[in-house]
Amino acid sequence: MNQDSTKISLTNRSKVVSNKKMTLMERFYLPAIFKGMIITFKHFFKKDVTFQYPEEKRPFADIYRGLHVLKLDDEGRERCTACGLCALACPAEAITMVAAERKEDEKDLYREEKYAATYEINMLRCIFCGDCESACPKEAIFLTNRTVPSEYKRDSFVYGKDVLVEKKNARIDVSKRQTPEVLAFKKDKSKSHNK
Repeated sequence: MNQDSTKISLTNRSKVVSNKKMTLMERFYLPAIFKGMIITFKHFFKKDVTFQYPEEKRPFADIYRGLHVLKLDDEGRERCTACGLCALACPAEAITMVAAERKEDEKDLYREEKYAATYEINMLRCIFCGDCESACPKEAIFLTNRTVPSEYKRDSFVYGKDVLVEKKNARIDVSKRQTPEVLAFKKDKSKSHNK
């Protein structure tokens, strides 16, 4: 059997590569240098896009994913039930929590019988994907438009409940991160989820 007649093509993406010789001008790289100089010269006359942070802050989109917040319900109780779905959904494994049972005298602090005694997010590992927000069945965790402040030590980037839980007197509006369908559903108080 002839070898030339049995050639099999493994892919149809093969390309013929030409070995074209460079001209004298191309060898001097002059056209490429002139093109680069023209682009550089155009940038001299463009408006400066530098923001003088922290005096001047860059505008963020409404759906910007920044620092996390653990939301409280309308009565000021923590929504989180320590189900662990946010930690399971996190691709960077940045969330850790320890669950605890609510005591009788803590009904005004926690919404459900189970709550997160400790809830920590390692901001150095977090990729701000929003999967924790999507996975939460109680709408307890949201990403806000706040930026993570800079620190000098790695331990300072592990945020606990003292940083993450919103304050009763300084509520954070996350309605722009929710779709109109979710907002309409939340207005229906006959659903047990909204009670």
